[in-house]
Amino acid sequence: MKNAMSKRLTALCLALCLALPLAGCSGKEESSAANRLEAIKERGYLEVVTEPYFAPMEFIDPTKEGDEKYVGADIELAHHIADELGVECHIIPLDFTSVLSGVTTGKYDMAISALAYTPERAEAMELSDGYYYSTEDTGYGLMVRTEDLAAITSADDLSDKTVVVQSGSIQESFLNEQVPAVGETKRVSATTDGFLMVQEGKADAIITAINTAQLYLDANPNCGMSIVPDFRFVEDESTKGTRIGVAKGETELIEEVNRIIGEVREEGLYDQWYEEYTEYARSLGIQ
Repeated sequence: MKNAMSKRLTALCLALCLALPLAGCSGKEESSAANRLEAIKERGYLEVVTEPYFAPMEFIDPTKEGDEKYVGADIELAHHIADELGVECHIIPLDFTSVLSGVTTGKYDMAISALAYTPERAEAMELSDGYYYSTEDTGYGLMVRTEDLAAITSADDLSDKTVVVQSGSIQESFLNEQVPAVGETKRVSATTDGFLMVQEGKADAIITAINTAQLYLDANPNCGMSIVPDFRFVEDESTKGTRIGVAKGETELIEEVNRIIGEVREEGLYDQWYEEYTEYARSLGIQ
């Protein structure tokens, strides 16, 4: 009797599942949106991936908890875009490699994580217009142990050195395109890991954003490292600027992002956020 009743109940449940949309059985609702921009507005939130270890653009505030602990100029931009779209902003912290793959696979809506333009990246995802442009006193250069400043004055001096770069970053592109030769290359997922490798003698130099390196030096005045003076990597003028990445083909979303970026730049908002969070990170001793 119980077996017969059980079979009837199973059959009834199966029939109900077949009668409902597939999403109903999985617990997720299918979106009727024609594109990602519509889907974001329909669901009511924007998912932004970032690697939160690149002050002042994105970093973790130790005085805060939950989602509020993710701060920085890029995080302000993410919230601003969400506000413009009329939705909530969900920050998803990942390592940098996962930030890139999370967007190229379409798992997340966008990456706001100090992304620079590279040809490979432009093929894999839609890249926005630039929203931040480094000045001559920032840009990208080398940081080494202070005792090695006389021996390492430019990229030409790295032929027998161990050089560390963040994997998948524009710094890695500089290594490939503007460094004649290196003794050995080491790749890390976070820039701060690279700083520690140089500091501990596991590498001789790191290719880094100058502002990020300076924040590390400010937070660690006795680390025994220095930025190589009078040397900067050459940035292509046509591709300069920090960008936002979204999945390939999501033209409606990237066009809306570009519209918002245009307003942000016109109002000088990002430069304001950048200056504010540079000082804030320094006050917290953030590396």
